[in-house]
Amino acid sequence: MKIFVDADACPVKEEVVRVAERHDLAMVFVSNQLGRLPRSHLIERVLVSDGADVADDWIVERIGANDICVTQDIQLAKRCLDAGAHVIGTTGKPFDEANIGMALAMREFRQHLRETSQGGSYNAPLRREDRSRFLQALENVVQGILRYNRQE
Repeated sequence: MKIFVDADACPVKEEVVRVAERHDLAMVFVSNQLGRLPRSHLIERVLVSDGADVADDWIVERIGANDICVTQDIQLAKRCLDAGAHVIGTTGKPFDEANIGMALAMREFRQHLRETSQGGSYNAPLRREDRSRFLQALENVVQGILRYNRQE
């Protein structure tokens, strides 16, 4: 099990490291620009070239069924779900087959509002409750995968 992080503009890097270190899990932080990362011997940093979806493509090509993706990119979330991975948004909202369709539809609707100058904002700032919800959601997913793997 690895945790893949869509690291450009990810606000929960510290929280990912906290959970991953508790369980001794490898983390892969993928971005197309250098940025500060927490210190951990479990982190692999992958720097990809600039371009639309280059980091997303890198993640999707390598993620598998026992892996977790942390992203706020709904299209990447869908692609990772299609690859059989678990996906958690940076506010702690897990994405799954039951809710990804509505999330994609809302993304398109907000984009339409922005393009037609009718409003619609980008992501709201992360609150303390969001960080707490994210920590709990990531811990729950990790525990669920570990339990499932022990049963096999």
